[in-house]
Amino acid sequence: MNISSSQVESIVRKILGEVSSTKGASCACVPKTAKVATLTAPKKIEVKEYAIPTVGDNDILVKVEGCGVCGTDVHEWKGDPFGIIPVTLGHEGTGEIIALGKNIKADTAGNPIKVGDKIVTSVISCGECFVCRNKPANTNLCDKQGVFGLIPHNDANPLTGWFASHLLISGKGSTYFVVNDLDLKERMLLELACVCVHALKRANTTGLINFNSKVLVQGLGPVGLVMISVLRAAGVNHIIAIDGTPRRLEMAKRLGAKTVISFKEVTSLEDRVNLVKSVANGVGVDFAFQCTGAPMAAKDIYEYIRRGGGMCEMGFFVNNGEYTVNPHFAMCNKEISIVGSWDYSADDYPTTMAFLRQAREMNIPIKELITHTFPLDKLNEAMEVNVSQQGIKICYVAE
Repeated sequence: MNISSSQVESIVRKILGEVSSTKGASCACVPKTAKVATLTAPKKIEVKEYAIPTVGDNDILVKVEGCGVCGTDVHEWKGDPFGIIPVTLGHEGTGEIIALGKNIKADTAGNPIKVGDKIVTSVISCGECFVCRNKPANTNLCDKQGVFGLIPHNDANPLTGWFASHLLISGKGSTYFVVNDLDLKERMLLELACVCVHALKRANTTGLINFNSKVLVQGLGPVGLVMISVLRAAGVNHIIAIDGTPRRLEMAKRLGAKTVISFKEVTSLEDRVNLVKSVANGVGVDFAFQCTGAPMAAKDIYEYIRRGGGMCEMGFFVNNGEYTVNPHFAMCNKEISIVGSWDYSADDYPTTMAFLRQAREMNIPIKELITHTFPLDKLNEAMEVNVSQQGIKICYVAE
């Protein structure tokens, strides 16, 4: 019987994963060094090799399988708005546990954890600020919130981002989840989907979204397209999508949008508003999600919303500037309910995993959002493809 080296490795990992000891567990294939794609200057990612630190009693060493490229990564790559260069980016990652500290018995949701499990990471909370101490369900608002992939480089542990061959989950406040039932594409989309699941949770506080609601999504980048998928999985039957890219508009229809509008074809705001009203009871949508991150577009969204409707602003994860609206007409006279949405909390992850399973059951083609994949040494090219909007969702996939 012929057995390949990869099969042998899989068997070894499975056996070691089922064996626990006071010294923790590790796979026989743990290497001595790891490759790391470090952002050393704006628009300059260099692959470097570092010694893998000793895995402590409270640490998890992960062999990276893939990671989505987020708009936040692109902003940092373009101009270091967070002032954290040098840094290893990548926070939409996933991989396989190859070493586990002896104190790690379960993931953040309380599920058993072992070598060989597939894993994702969530936010890192400080545990000390007002929100962490008094509002534990809202740790997305932690004053010192961190995330693997936006931690400045340090030599003691250089494995702090998913744009690498390995990630070391270490430190107080780290959160992580076992995701063995999701495939690689679903796992690479999980963090992005969690942003949208959290936004829907915020929107639901207004009481304006139900099976009968007419809901608008403005901006069909990865966030907007996944937002459509989340809304469809949640039972919203009439989604209106606005963007200017034919490929994204077509994908919006495939994901479940009933009406799509190109602002490049319907160039007048007045005409777009009339078109929205024509499919939204003649008065405008019940609720809108603003996903563009563009001030000029963001100011338009109030025009599409009916009196008594609502809006969730989720497009500005970095400071892209300001816009001006007349609060009398945009908000007060319409009595619009407005909520903001920022990241997610760790407790949004189990709900997001359930969404991905639901999308699979409903045949929502969310995995087709991934249009381009790149190896570690081609991440500068990946960023360029993202900026040029040649694809939809760009990912790093380990070779």
